[in-house]
Amino acid sequence: MLTFEQKLAILDSYPQLERKNVSLGRVNYHYEESQHDKKTVAFHLHPNGNGYVFAGLLRGYETDDKGFVNIRDYSESELRSLLDASITSLSIYIPDAPVASKRKKKAAATADTLWTNDEGQTLTLKLEDDLWYIYADLNLEMAFETLEEAKEYLAEEGFTAAQE
Repeated sequence: MLTFEQKLAILDSYPQLERKNVSLGRVNYHYEESQHDKKTVAFHLHPNGNGYVFAGLLRGYETDDKGFVNIRDYSESELRSLLDASITSLSIYIPDAPVASKRKKKAAATADTLWTNDEGQTLTLKLEDDLWYIYADLNLEMAFETLEEAKEYLAEEGFTAAQE
């Protein structure tokens, strides 16, 4: 388990996050560039080691009713991974699917790759703004800098490229 000071040092290393001291020695971190109404990334980090990180737009995390994950027992790598995913999920806004022109549909079809697992679940791998995003329907699952990282993650999760 990381100490309160270690958690603060990790969060302070993210220049895009703004620290806000709140009552009882607790600290929040806000992401002002969020494309969503939600701006709080880290909530109520407490000197006793407790704290929460927003994962309401991510899959694979057990969240409370407000979309936060308790990070009390997280390691540094787990915390950084969650923070990266949280910030990425708040950085992009996916509106309801707009009607695309035929040209855009054709371009999108060649850029998107469907991946399925044995349970029939489907994920979409998509290149946008020089990053590889994995979506479950309209929800962002993960983001990667390289295609190889994305494919490795999908394989580890039991997904294979769907045959079209």
